[in-house]
Amino acid sequence: MKRIIIEQAGSIEELQLQDTVKPATCGADEVLVKVLASGVNPVDTKLRAGGMFFDDAYPAVLGCDGAGYIEKVGADVEHLQVGDAVYYCYGGLGQTSDAGESVGNYAEYAVVKAAFVALKPESLDFDAAAAAPLVLITAWEALFDRARLQSGQKVFIHAGAGGVGHVAIQLAKLAGAEVATTVSNDKKEAFVRELGADVVINYKEQDVAQTLLDWTDGLGVDVAFDTVGGDAFKQLIPAMRLYGDLVSILQFPQDTDWKTLRTKNVRLSQTLMLTPMLQSSHELGEHHAAILEQCAQFFDERKLMVYVDESLPLEDAKLAHEKIEQGHQSGKIVLQMHLEEEQS
Repeated sequence: MKRIIIEQAGSIEELQLQDTVKPATCGADEVLVKVLASGVNPVDTKLRAGGMFFDDAYPAVLGCDGAGYIEKVGADVEHLQVGDAVYYCYGGLGQTSDAGESVGNYAEYAVVKAAFVALKPESLDFDAAAAAPLVLITAWEALFDRARLQSGQKVFIHAGAGGVGHVAIQLAKLAGAEVATTVSNDKKEAFVRELGADVVINYKEQDVAQTLLDWTDGLGVDVAFDTVGGDAFKQLIPAMRLYGDLVSILQFPQDTDWKTLRTKNVRLSQTLMLTPMLQSSHELGEHHAAILEQCAQFFDERKLMVYVDESLPLEDAKLAHEKIEQGHQSGKIVLQMHLEEEQS
């Protein structure tokens, strides 16, 4: 089988296409997936450049998101069977399978912990399914598990045209919230308006905090979801409602205005959807699978979509990382596997 490996942290040139032996078995709580597509996420580029989360990770296979067919099922797995079409977020952080092989989805086959795996939405092709899990779980945990978003609330979502942002807008609208978001150009504004955004702020031309205060009659937003960090995070503080929720997927800046946050009684939360993988927690993995199962229903009811900006063959992983690091695309980039079989 073909896979992309890295032998050490470094530049895009560390991504190397390798031919290796297909996994022959899987552990009792694992499944072997024939991967047809893998989502490419910013975390992939950061791990490639800065190093993996686990010790003794190299040679490592990147790629948290995957979608494909199950080829083998472990002895203790009851909710999945051979032939199931599935999608999931598992692997790509430097962890290994029970057999000691690096687990990641930049590969034609992957051995995955079954607890993290959900049945693929029937309405999605494999490219879209592979693009969905990490961003869906991130947005869901931020809006619902952390901020406890309610119908009628006003929510701000950073970078609405991005991978996390574009699904967060849709989930917030499904919950009955009003949504404001930021973009950098007219094309992205048109995109987020199609998704349901009520207020669109061009952060290059408008003051984000003041626009949010104007939108809320000076009260501030009930919920803010930060996916940018740094100064963009700090600029949200004046725009928070009393007793509001401010959630970030990034580390809080050291020079954050803690006094204002305290006097406003703002509840601060950080969310890292990688935690169940980092802690090797099957129970938390099952929660992620449950999120994917609920979202699968939304997809099949045509209430939710995931936008794939570009699909590339596996061997173009370097190009995918280059595009991610440039940061100009909307939605997601996907790597495709087994293209020869599909074309024959």
